[in-house]
Amino acid sequence: MSEKLPRNIVISVTLLSLAGQIAWAVENQFYNDFIDEVLVNLGAPTLVPLAISLMVPITTTVGTIAAILMGTYSDVKGKRKPLLLYGFIFWAITTAIFPVSAFFGFLGASFVVFIAILFDSIMTFFGSTTLNAGFNAYVTDVTTLKNRSKALSIAQITTLAALLIVYGALGMLIEVIGYYNFFIFVGFLTGLIGLLGVYKTKEPQDIEPLEITVSQHIKNTFKKKANVDYKNFFLVLLVLCSWLIALNIVFPYLIIFLKYTLGSRTFALLIMFIALLVSIILSYPLGKITNKLGRKRMTLISTLLFSLGLFLVGLAPELITLLLSGILTFVFYTALSISTMTWVKDIYPPEGRGQFSGYVNFFSATIPMIIGPIIGGILVSMFGTLRVEEIGRTVLVPPDMIFYVAAFFALITLIPLIFAKEIKTE
Repeated sequence: MSEKLPRNIVISVTLLSLAGQIAWAVENQFYNDFIDEVLVNLGAPTLVPLAISLMVPITTTVGTIAAILMGTYSDVKGKRKPLLLYGFIFWAITTAIFPVSAFFGFLGASFVVFIAILFDSIMTFFGSTTLNAGFNAYVTDVTTLKNRSKALSIAQITTLAALLIVYGALGMLIEVIGYYNFFIFVGFLTGLIGLLGVYKTKEPQDIEPLEITVSQHIKNTFKKKANVDYKNFFLVLLVLCSWLIALNIVFPYLIIFLKYTLGSRTFALLIMFIALLVSIILSYPLGKITNKLGRKRMTLISTLLFSLGLFLVGLAPELITLLLSGILTFVFYTALSISTMTWVKDIYPPEGRGQFSGYVNFFSATIPMIIGPIIGGILVSMFGTLRVEEIGRTVLVPPDMIFYVAAFFALITLIPLIFAKEIKTE
């Protein structure tokens, strides 16, 4: 395959990634904000950090299990398209029904949290099957070392575009149509774009069914493959895991922090919108720079500037300073996503791309989304401020400290980075 990406691959990668990332963006931010609103209205604001600290780790664990099992299944069958087709159908449905969890408020705040976690876990199973197993393996199947960073740049652009759509146009809809209609609309949009992407997707020609069972393929994971440098693979996974722990200390609480700091969800979404727009504009150039500088050097530069951005967000109490520091943070979050995800895909073994996508998900989602939100939840519970709003509601405002702690954790990325080696593209 040449360095240029075929047109059909560009279209399918764009649509599949955009659909999935719209659903993930809503889950990562607005599920948490919805729970905050519900618990505040039930008079239980101090339960918010615990709810988020439970919901994020539990659902990401479900996601990793789904990615490993369903990715392994797709390797054994030698097909990616069925995971994408059925995954998007059920992903859309389970996204739309999430707010039903609030209907159980008459049974108490704790029961609402339980149902929300249950619904989120079901949705995450289908989402992880679709994107983490099916899509990630598909992208690796249809790209090479020379053009993979371009495909990942497209995927990263759609990730940011999805966030832009969700925080901009869709986020504003919440104030007009309410959360219930918002989730229904997002579910419909995810299904529509995702199924269009599946229609444009062709099965990779170079993968064949494996003459083994799913359980045998999982067992074979623990047998060393000659074409994989496991030590280096593990080091690259630690690089990926480290900066994502830092991100997940603050990310589940970001909209909540900005909403209460600025006094308006609209201003919070405006900051996110502009920061993401700048990141989208720079995504493709960042992918080209990653190819020119190399995965390792780009990761080093991006880690330092990502950490600086997080630190400055904590120092920035005003709209303009929050905007500038937010732009810095998101631009180098984008650069880190491109460089590290491209790097880890370079090391995948050809015969286990679906399965290895699941194991990568363990380091890129499960561990960061267990450790990060727990650290953030502890900080919010210990140092957050209870405040009574004008309408009489008591809310819990996350502290600036979470950004300083996240900035420190981002720098831990440098430790495994020193020892990791990249595969040369020449």
